[in-house]
Amino acid sequence: MTNANASAPGLLTFAEIKEFASFSAASQRYIRRSLDVAFDRKDAIELWSRDVVEAASIQAQYRFYDRLPDIRAMIPDSSSIEDAEPFMAALTTVSAFDLGQGRIDGFAAFRFLYERLVGAEARPWFPAAFCAAASMPHLQPERRKLLLQSISEAVATAPGWSKRAPRFFPEWVEKVDATVAR
Repeated sequence: MTNANASAPGLLTFAEIKEFASFSAASQRYIRRSLDVAFDRKDAIELWSRDVVEAASIQAQYRFYDRLPDIRAMIPDSSSIEDAEPFMAALTTVSAFDLGQGRIDGFAAFRFLYERLVGAEARPWFPAAFCAAASMPHLQPERRKLLLQSISEAVATAPGWSKRAPRFFPEWVEKVDATVAR
């Protein structure tokens, strides 16, 4: 390992933090909430729901996210269509739920979330799952258009993907009183 590579983990983590900071407040909130739901980090309903509608949304999210362990187990080892079918069907279904919540603004926030939910090994499949989910009729046409325009040609035609696992998993942070912070 060279000296440049030795400092890479910290730089890569910092890059993930910067990327997360670039997302809208709604996307950041939804990503943190989703990670709490997926990994049972906290009681997501108690922490994140502001009303009965949001509580119902989180309950539905728990039901959809119950599929995540199976999805992780189905990540194809090859690019064979036959190997991909059960994985892509399940991944697209959960992705469609998340995009239907209206808080993921585009592909970058989607990829950031799903790298953490499913794992780095699934990165090659994220553009296809995102495009399929973003094309579904449960989304309003203008929303579909914005989501689909958020995926770049470079991402859609990438020749390869990193298998490096994400390091930064954002969490809820309590607000600090400004007078206490001084």
